[in-house]
Amino acid sequence: MNRKFTYSFLLLALVVFAGAMAFVLLHKKNITPLTKSWESPIPNQATPANLVSIRAEDCGTCHKEHYAEAKLATHTHAWTDEQFQAELKKASSPYFCINCHIPLQNQQEFIVTGLENGDIYKPVKVKNALFDKRMQQEGISCATCHVRDGAIIGAQNLQNAPHKVVYAPEKLDESLCISCHNANAVVTAELVCTFETGDEWKAGPYFGKKNCVSCHMEEVERPLVEGYPSRKSHRHYFPGSGIPKHKNLKTMGMDGLDVLVADKGKYDKTSKIYTLAASLKNTRAGHRVPSGDPERFILVSYALLNTKGDTVQTQKHRIGELWEWYPKARKLADNNIDPLETRPVNFASKQLPMGKYTLHVLVTKNRMDKKTADYNKISADYPLGIDMFSKKVTFSISN
Repeated sequence: MNRKFTYSFLLLALVVFAGAMAFVLLHKKNITPLTKSWESPIPNQATPANLVSIRAEDCGTCHKEHYAEAKLATHTHAWTDEQFQAELKKASSPYFCINCHIPLQNQQEFIVTGLENGDIYKPVKVKNALFDKRMQQEGISCATCHVRDGAIIGAQNLQNAPHKVVYAPEKLDESLCISCHNANAVVTAELVCTFETGDEWKAGPYFGKKNCVSCHMEEVERPLVEGYPSRKSHRHYFPGSGIPKHKNLKTMGMDGLDVLVADKGKYDKTSKIYTLAASLKNTRAGHRVPSGDPERFILVSYALLNTKGDTVQTQKHRIGELWEWYPKARKLADNNIDPLETRPVNFASKQLPMGKYTLHVLVTKNRMDKKTADYNKISADYPLGIDMFSKKVTFSISN
């Protein structure tokens, strides 16, 4: 072989090798481990002996009442929720948002093992061999709270259960609820997770006296399974706002607020202004109202009608947070009602001529406003809110 050709070939090979090594070093992935609690779900859980699966539908074959109640909880729709799915499709949505909506790794198609160069939008994924698509649709289900390490976690010390039960009520206390309902972090300039119900409870008057379980899981005496003796149990429909996830779905609600509206108003002949006293009192909630999703709000709407049925005046009071999400997420205002606080929401008319009037008072709970729903392409079947109080007050103005 020509010696000159041989040297040229070796030189070319060295150049190619050096280039390849430079490319590898330049593009070497620095895999950052996951360290924050919300970056990872509850690890894959094995099915306890004598059970066919850890799906809620299978738990419900024996625990019929518990399962029937759980289907009335918005927890059940945490994954299928149209609002959540709309958020999930956005380019700004990171992988870990699903960890509160389908908290068990069994429900997730991939296992995230780290982040490329610490980038939350570049998770390192491997296929999850234990992924259960049917269980994924169940959202936050029985196993979310009650299955760990091949056993059922129980709040009662059962001796005759057909499956393994580990008595560990401390693992079913409010800290389990707060692990999702107190997600508060600035992830990026445009992405802020702000669910502060747990902090609100800790700062309020009920901390140490009542907790999430006290209010949202009513105690009841009943058999855990048909044919067994009655014992202390808890309801499992987790009542909250009561706003369903679909117009054809039923869900359970509870009202921490009392709406106080006077039966009669006052008319000042000098100013020709009519006023009606009204207020909202956060009587029972251990947290602020509204709480949770920062887009929720309470709306007090007044509509003043004359005898012809024409609307003479409208007035509104909005209770909730206001945020600017772009270019940087920041809270603009917050007038949520603290526990035990009474908030005036009085009506004051403009100057009115003589005549008869009817004042319509309507208080609604709202998941989001229509502008937000339209932006997220939310369908008409998705309830944006529900009525919680209405009243009509009639009055006359004369000389």
